[in-house]
Amino acid sequence: MSQNLIQAAPGTPWSAWQQSAQLARATWLSPEQLCPPGRRLVLLAPHPDDEILMAGGLLAGFHGREQDLLLISATNGEGSHPGSAQWTERRLRHQRPLESRHALQLLGLDLNRLDWRRLNLKDGALAHDEAFLVTHLEQVLQPDDLLLTTWRGDGHCDHEAAGRACARVAQARRAQLVEVPVWAWHWASPDDPRLPWPQAQRVQLDDLRLARKRQALAAHASQLQADGERPPVLPEHLQTCLLQPFELIFVSRGAA
Repeated sequence: MSQNLIQAAPGTPWSAWQQSAQLARATWLSPEQLCPPGRRLVLLAPHPDDEILMAGGLLAGFHGREQDLLLISATNGEGSHPGSAQWTERRLRHQRPLESRHALQLLGLDLNRLDWRRLNLKDGALAHDEAFLVTHLEQVLQPDDLLLTTWRGDGHCDHEAAGRACARVAQARRAQLVEVPVWAWHWASPDDPRLPWPQAQRVQLDDLRLARKRQALAAHASQLQADGERPPVLPEHLQTCLLQPFELIFVSRGAA
Protein backbone atom coordinates (compact mmCIF):
# COMPACT_ATOMS: atom_id res chain seq x y z
CA MET A 1 0.00 0.00 0.00
CA SER A 2 1.54 3.36 -1.00
CA GLN A 3 1.47 6.39 1.25
CA ASN A 4 -0.81 8.15 -1.23
CA LEU A 5 -3.32 5.30 -1.01
CA ILE A 6 -3.04 5.27 2.78
CA GLN A 7 -3.75 8.98 3.01
CA ALA A 8 -6.64 8.69 0.55
CA ALA A 9 -8.39 6.17 2.81
CA PRO A 10 -11.11 7.71 5.00
CA GLY A 11 -9.40 6.54 8.18
CA THR A 12 -10.60 4.71 11.29
CA PRO A 13 -11.49 7.04 14.18
CA TRP A 14 -10.56 6.33 17.79
CA SER A 15 -14.27 5.92 18.61
CA ALA A 16 -14.25 2.81 16.40
CA TRP A 17 -11.06 1.43 17.93
CA GLN A 18 -12.66 1.75 21.38
CA GLN A 19 -15.02 -1.04 20.31
CA SER A 20 -12.16 -3.40 19.41
CA ALA A 21 -12.29 -6.67 21.35
CA GLN A 22 -8.79 -7.53 20.17
CA LEU A 23 -7.36 -4.26 21.46
CA ALA A 24 -9.15 -4.73 24.77
CA ARG A 25 -7.53 -8.16 25.17
CA ALA A 26 -3.99 -6.84 24.64
CA THR A 27 -2.09 -7.23 27.90
CA TRP A 28 -0.65 -4.22 29.73
CA LEU A 29 2.95 -3.75 30.78
CA SER A 30 4.93 -0.84 32.16
CA PRO A 31 7.74 0.85 30.22
CA GLU A 32 10.17 -0.49 32.84
CA GLN A 33 8.96 -4.03 32.25
CA LEU A 34 9.55 -3.67 28.52
CA CYS A 35 12.98 -2.07 28.78
CA PRO A 36 14.35 -1.93 32.35
CA PRO A 37 17.32 0.28 33.27
CA GLY A 38 20.55 -1.29 32.05
CA ARG A 39 18.92 -2.85 28.98
CA ARG A 40 19.62 -1.05 25.72
CA LEU A 41 16.85 0.03 23.37
CA VAL A 42 17.82 0.13 19.68
CA LEU A 43 15.15 2.07 17.80
CA LEU A 44 15.06 2.25 14.00
CA ALA A 45 12.85 5.09 12.72
CA PRO A 46 12.14 5.09 8.97
CA HIS A 47 11.36 8.84 8.99
CA PRO A 48 11.72 11.78 11.37
CA ASP A 49 8.65 11.69 13.68
CA ASP A 50 8.31 7.88 13.58
CA GLU A 51 10.30 7.57 16.81
CA ILE A 52 7.70 9.80 18.48
CA LEU A 53 4.66 8.16 16.87
CA MET A 54 5.92 4.68 17.76
CA ALA A 55 7.46 5.18 21.17
CA GLY A 56 7.48 8.80 22.33
CA GLY A 57 6.06 7.79 25.69
CA LEU A 58 8.60 5.02 26.14
CA LEU A 59 11.45 7.35 25.11
CA ALA A 60 10.34 9.98 27.63
CA GLY A 61 11.59 7.66 30.36
CA PHE A 62 15.15 7.65 29.00
CA HIS A 63 16.03 10.99 30.57
CA GLY A 64 19.13 10.24 32.63
CA ARG A 65 19.66 6.88 30.94
CA GLU A 66 20.54 8.03 27.43
CA GLN A 67 23.39 5.52 27.45
CA ASP A 68 20.71 2.81 27.19
CA LEU A 69 19.38 4.20 23.90
CA LEU A 70 20.61 3.92 20.31
CA LEU A 71 18.43 5.88 17.88
CA ILE A 72 18.84 5.18 14.16
CA SER A 73 17.10 7.52 11.70
CA ALA A 74 16.97 5.85 8.30
CA THR A 75 15.85 8.80 6.15
CA ASN A 76 15.43 12.55 6.46
CA GLY A 77 11.77 12.37 5.46
CA GLU A 78 12.13 14.46 2.31
CA GLY A 79 9.36 12.57 0.51
CA SER A 80 6.43 13.49 2.76
CA HIS A 81 5.02 16.23 0.47
CA PRO A 82 5.38 15.07 -3.16
CA GLY A 83 4.87 17.89 -5.64
CA SER A 84 4.55 20.59 -2.98
CA ALA A 85 5.81 24.07 -3.81
CA GLN A 86 6.05 24.97 -0.11
CA TRP A 87 7.64 21.79 1.22
CA THR A 88 10.23 20.88 -1.38
CA GLU A 89 12.44 17.84 -0.87
CA ARG A 90 15.40 20.13 -0.23
CA ARG A 91 13.56 22.04 2.48
CA LEU A 92 12.20 18.89 4.11
CA ARG A 93 15.62 17.23 4.11
CA HIS A 94 16.82 20.11 6.27
CA GLN A 95 13.67 20.82 8.29
CA ARG A 96 12.53 17.41 9.42
CA PRO A 97 15.73 16.37 11.25
CA LEU A 98 15.55 19.73 13.06
CA GLU A 99 12.00 18.89 14.10
CA SER A 100 13.21 15.54 15.40
CA ARG A 101 15.98 17.22 17.37
CA HIS A 102 13.51 19.59 19.02
CA ALA A 103 11.08 16.73 19.70
CA LEU A 104 13.72 14.63 21.44
CA GLN A 105 14.65 17.60 23.61
CA LEU A 106 10.99 18.03 24.54
CA LEU A 107 11.01 14.41 25.70
CA GLY A 108 13.72 15.43 28.15
CA LEU A 109 16.59 13.66 26.42
CA ASP A 110 20.14 15.03 26.59
CA LEU A 111 21.28 14.95 22.96
CA ASN A 112 24.90 15.33 24.01
CA ARG A 113 24.67 11.92 25.67
CA LEU A 114 22.48 10.25 23.07
CA ASP A 115 23.88 7.95 20.38
CA TRP A 116 21.81 9.17 17.42
CA ARG A 117 22.81 7.90 13.98
CA ARG A 118 21.37 9.31 10.76
CA LEU A 119 21.79 7.08 7.72
CA ASN A 120 20.56 9.64 5.14
CA LEU A 121 18.88 6.98 3.00
CA LYS A 122 16.30 7.95 0.38
CA ASP A 123 12.77 8.47 1.65
CA GLY A 124 10.35 6.11 -0.08
CA ALA A 125 13.07 3.70 -1.19
CA LEU A 126 14.10 1.81 1.95
CA ALA A 127 13.20 -1.47 0.28
CA HIS A 128 16.14 -0.87 -2.08
CA ASP A 129 18.41 -0.29 0.93
CA GLU A 130 17.09 -3.18 3.00
CA ALA A 131 20.34 -5.15 2.72
CA PHE A 132 22.25 -2.08 3.91
CA LEU A 133 19.91 -1.76 6.90
CA VAL A 134 20.45 -5.41 7.76
CA THR A 135 24.22 -5.03 7.60
CA HIS A 136 24.18 -1.87 9.71
CA LEU A 137 21.95 -3.44 12.34
CA GLU A 138 24.06 -6.60 12.44
CA GLN A 139 27.06 -4.44 13.30
CA VAL A 140 25.40 -2.66 16.23
CA LEU A 141 22.86 -5.11 17.69
CA GLN A 142 23.72 -7.14 20.77
CA PRO A 143 21.79 -10.22 21.98
CA ASP A 144 20.35 -8.50 25.07
CA ASP A 145 19.13 -5.44 23.15
CA LEU A 146 15.49 -4.60 22.63
CA LEU A 147 15.05 -3.80 18.93
CA LEU A 148 12.06 -1.58 18.11
CA THR A 149 10.79 -0.39 14.74
CA THR A 150 7.66 -0.01 12.62
CA TRP A 151 5.50 -3.07 11.98
CA ARG A 152 6.39 -4.96 8.79
CA GLY A 153 2.70 -4.93 7.76
CA ASP A 154 2.07 -1.23 8.42
CA GLY A 155 1.14 -0.36 4.83
CA HIS A 156 3.91 2.17 4.15
CA CYS A 157 6.76 0.78 2.04
CA ASP A 158 9.49 2.27 4.25
CA HIS A 159 7.82 1.11 7.47
CA GLU A 160 7.55 -2.40 6.10
CA ALA A 161 11.16 -2.47 4.89
CA ALA A 162 12.37 -1.36 8.32
CA GLY A 163 10.25 -4.05 9.96
CA ARG A 164 11.54 -6.78 7.66
CA ALA A 165 15.18 -5.75 8.17
CA CYS A 166 14.80 -5.69 11.94
CA ALA A 167 13.00 -9.03 11.99
CA ARG A 168 15.81 -10.65 10.03
CA VAL A 169 18.53 -9.26 12.28
CA ALA A 170 16.66 -9.97 15.51
CA GLN A 171 16.29 -13.58 14.50
CA ALA A 172 19.97 -13.89 13.62
CA ARG A 173 21.12 -12.17 16.81
CA ARG A 174 18.45 -13.78 19.02
CA ALA A 175 17.40 -10.33 20.18
CA GLN A 176 13.87 -9.38 21.19
CA LEU A 177 11.93 -7.60 18.45
CA VAL A 178 9.14 -5.10 19.02
CA GLU A 179 7.16 -3.82 16.03
CA VAL A 180 4.80 -0.86 16.31
CA PRO A 181 1.82 -0.08 14.08
CA VAL A 182 1.57 3.54 12.92
CA TRP A 183 -0.44 3.81 9.69
CA ALA A 184 -2.36 0.64 10.54
CA TRP A 185 -4.39 2.75 12.98
CA HIS A 186 -5.57 4.67 9.92
CA TRP A 187 -6.39 1.94 7.40
CA ALA A 188 -7.20 -1.13 9.51
CA SER A 189 -10.56 -2.06 10.98
CA PRO A 190 -10.77 -2.40 14.77
CA ASP A 191 -10.51 -6.21 14.85
CA ASP A 192 -8.67 -6.52 11.55
CA PRO A 193 -7.36 -10.11 11.17
CA ARG A 194 -4.30 -8.83 9.28
CA LEU A 195 -2.86 -7.47 12.53
CA PRO A 196 -0.85 -9.94 14.70
CA TRP A 197 -3.14 -9.63 17.71
CA PRO A 198 -1.69 -12.62 19.62
CA GLN A 199 1.57 -10.61 19.91
CA ALA A 200 -0.15 -7.39 20.95
CA GLN A 201 0.66 -5.67 24.23
CA ARG A 202 0.03 -2.15 25.52
CA VAL A 203 2.80 -0.11 27.13
CA GLN A 204 1.11 2.03 29.78
CA LEU A 205 1.89 5.75 29.73
CA ASP A 206 1.41 7.94 32.78
CA ASP A 207 0.28 11.56 32.47
CA LEU A 208 3.82 12.94 32.30
CA ARG A 209 4.96 10.54 29.58
CA LEU A 210 1.83 11.23 27.54
CA ALA A 211 2.19 15.00 27.93
CA ARG A 212 5.80 14.86 26.76
CA LYS A 213 4.85 12.70 23.80
CA ARG A 214 2.13 15.18 22.84
CA GLN A 215 4.61 18.10 23.04
CA ALA A 216 7.19 16.16 21.04
CA LEU A 217 4.72 15.34 18.29
CA ALA A 218 3.72 19.02 18.08
CA ALA A 219 7.35 19.81 17.20
CA HIS A 220 6.82 18.07 13.83
CA ALA A 221 5.02 21.08 12.38
CA SER A 222 5.67 20.10 8.76
CA GLN A 223 3.56 16.99 9.23
CA LEU A 224 0.74 18.63 11.20
CA GLN A 225 -0.02 21.71 9.11
CA ALA A 226 -2.11 21.88 5.95
CA ASP A 227 -0.17 22.54 2.75
CA GLY A 228 -2.42 24.94 0.88
CA GLU A 229 -5.51 22.91 0.02
CA ARG A 230 -3.81 19.67 0.96
CA PRO A 231 -4.63 18.27 4.42
CA PRO A 232 -1.86 17.58 6.93
CA VAL A 233 0.24 14.47 6.35
CA LEU A 234 -0.81 13.13 9.77
CA PRO A 235 -4.62 13.24 9.98
CA GLU A 236 -6.10 14.42 13.26
CA HIS A 237 -7.84 11.11 13.93
CA LEU A 238 -4.52 9.27 13.49
CA GLN A 239 -2.88 11.62 15.99
CA THR A 240 -5.69 10.87 18.43
CA CYS A 241 -5.13 7.12 18.11
CA LEU A 242 -1.40 7.53 18.69
CA LEU A 243 -1.82 9.86 21.67
CA GLN A 244 -3.70 7.46 23.91
CA PRO A 245 -2.31 6.58 27.38
CA PHE A 246 -0.59 3.52 25.92
CA GLU A 247 1.56 2.47 22.99
CA LEU A 248 0.45 -0.66 21.12
CA ILE A 249 3.30 -3.01 20.32
CA PHE A 250 3.73 -6.43 18.71
CA VAL A 251 6.35 -8.48 20.56
CA SER A 252 8.27 -11.42 19.11
CA ARG A 253 11.73 -12.96 19.10
CA GLY A 254 12.33 -11.91 15.51
CA ALA A 255 11.06 -15.01 13.73
CA ALA A 256 9.91 -14.09 10.24
